[in-house]
Amino acid sequence: MSLPFASVVCALVAALLFACASVAQQSAASEVPEDAAFLSTLLRSPRWWAGIVGDGGGYVMQAVALALGSVLVVQPLLVTALLFALPLSAKFSGYRLSRATWALAVALAVALAIFLVIGDPTEGNIDAPFREWVVPLGILLAVVAVAAATGMTKIDPGWRALLLGGAGGILYGVAVAFTKYVVELVPRGLWAVLSSWQAWALVAAGLAGVYLQQRGFQVGPLSASLPALTIAEPLAAVFLGMTVLDERLRVEGPGLVVVGCSVAVMLVATIGLSRSQAQRTSDTAAISPVSS
Repeated sequence: MSLPFASVVCALVAALLFACASVAQQSAASEVPEDAAFLSTLLRSPRWWAGIVGDGGGYVMQAVALALGSVLVVQPLLVTALLFALPLSAKFSGYRLSRATWALAVALAVALAIFLVIGDPTEGNIDAPFREWVVPLGILLAVVAVAAATGMTKIDPGWRALLLGGAGGILYGVAVAFTKYVVELVPRGLWAVLSSWQAWALVAAGLAGVYLQQRGFQVGPLSASLPALTIAEPLAAVFLGMTVLDERLRVEGPGLVVVGCSVAVMLVATIGLSRSQAQRTSDTAAISPVSS
C-alpha cells in the first residue's frame, strides 16, 4: 500500500471514529435533564466514555495520516466525519434523513474542503507576544460568551445547539492556534511547558470547548451542533493565524472569490441544517398523540 493511499485510509478511519464518538456523546448528553448535575452525570455514563475513547482513536489515526501524507489531503477528508455522523445519529434516533438534509450536509463538507485546500494558509510566527493576542483573542472570546449565553436560554433547541456547538468550535480553534507553539516547547522540558502562558491558554480553551460541545449535544440535535462546531474551528484558527501569527492565505484573485463563497455556503448550510432538524422535531411533536 502506497503512503498517500495509506494516508487517505487512515484519515477516513479517523473521520469515522470521530463521527461515532460524536454520536455516542450526543446520545449520552441528550439524556441528561437540564436541571441535573451535567458533568457528574456524563462522567457516570459508559456511552459517553465510549465516545471519549472514539475521539482518542480518531486523534491517533489523524496523527498517523498526517505522518504519511499531506495536510491538504488529510484535513479535508476529516470533514467527512459530518457525513458519517448524521446518518449514524439518524439510525440510532429512529428517523430518516431527508434529501434536503443530505444536500446541506454535502454542501457544507464540500465547501469546507474547498476552503481548506484553496485557502491553504502559510506558516507564520508561532510565538507572537501576548500584546498581539489581546484584541483578536478578545474578539473571539466575546463571540463565544454571547453565543454560549444565548445558547443557555430557552430558545429554539436547534438554535441553542448551533450556538453552543459554534462556541465550542471557536474555542477548539483557539486551542489549535496555541498547539504548535506548545508542542515545540516539549523537547525543552516540563518546566518550559508549565511556565508558558500559551500552554495554560491551550488547556483552558480545550476544556471550555469540550464543555460547550457537550452542552450543545445536550440541548439539541447533532445536525445542528456538529456542523457549527465543524466550521467554527478552522475559521477561528485561520482568523487568529492571520491576525496574530502573520499567516496568509495562499490565494488571490478568483481564488479569493471562491474562498469567500465557500465561507458563505458553510454558514448557510449550517443554519439550514439546524432549521431543518428543528422542523423535523416540531413535526414529530405535532403528530405525537397527546396523553390524557
